[in-house]
Amino acid sequence: MPIIEVANLVKTYDDVDVVDGVSFAVEEGEIFGIVGPNGAGKTTTVECVEGLRRPDSGSIQVLGLDPIRDRYEVTQRLGAQLQESRLQDKIKVGEALDLYASFYSDPADWHELLDRLGLRDKVDSKYAKLSGGQKQRLAIALALVGSPEIAILDELTTGLDPQARRSTWDTIEEIRTAGVTVVLVTHFMEEAERLCDRIMVIDRGRVVAIDSPSGLIAEIGSEQRLTFRPSEPIDNEVFANLPEVTTLDRSGPQVVITGTSNVVQAVTALLAGLGVVAEELRVEQTSLEDAYLELTSGTRDSEQSDPEVN
Repeated sequence: MPIIEVANLVKTYDDVDVVDGVSFAVEEGEIFGIVGPNGAGKTTTVECVEGLRRPDSGSIQVLGLDPIRDRYEVTQRLGAQLQESRLQDKIKVGEALDLYASFYSDPADWHELLDRLGLRDKVDSKYAKLSGGQKQRLAIALALVGSPEIAILDELTTGLDPQARRSTWDTIEEIRTAGVTVVLVTHFMEEAERLCDRIMVIDRGRVVAIDSPSGLIAEIGSEQRLTFRPSEPIDNEVFANLPEVTTLDRSGPQVVITGTSNVVQAVTALLAGLGVVAEELRVEQTSLEDAYLELTSGTRDSEQSDPEVN
């Protein structure tokens, strides 16, 4: 039985269906990603799963429980890191963990959590003195201090530098290895592609796809894109008879060719036959970001929206 089951979830604000018939299931032990543009309904969906918002219709089962009716038991077994959350500036790391641990009947040893998350030397540091990466690791510790079976992490790495982000990714993988099912809401396609077993794409409150990262990429094809500068001038017509080529553009001296999975071999063989070298050659595969943009009709994450309905 799935560890989370959501069926036909609807949540409305001001007569607008922010979440419009969303259905999905999360299997025990997986990292399940949720992606979508701002305002797509991602955060509202997980807040309903957490029991923080009451759905207008539809059903939600978390570990076989209703997150509204069985709120206490769900909160004892589910840990969450919210998109918008912070602690008081003067509270110390150890104090925060001791406080949160007191909310649970069977809390984890938060000293061990500090060791696992590299925060042991920050136990007496005030929250305001922590770096962005340290605050995010503390957020993970607070989500895990109740020894949850499920952890919901909402935009965990937003605002982190690349090094801190990758360190946080390692931590998420360690959480799963320890037996915790993870639901990860993210804007970063690289993050989703690396971490998630399956990804749900939401756009305008509706599910547009659920699949593995490779499955989502396969939905829009397996094109490759070549960018190179020919060692001597060459006409576009030279490539016209190659069945592997679908589009050709020029950007100054550079040639940009898109084609099927065999286009690299076809183009380089043709150039070699002509004695032309493909200088500064760069090959790009279809990425999860390409699939995401295709599936969400090109809606970009940079659009502004009401944070309550993300």
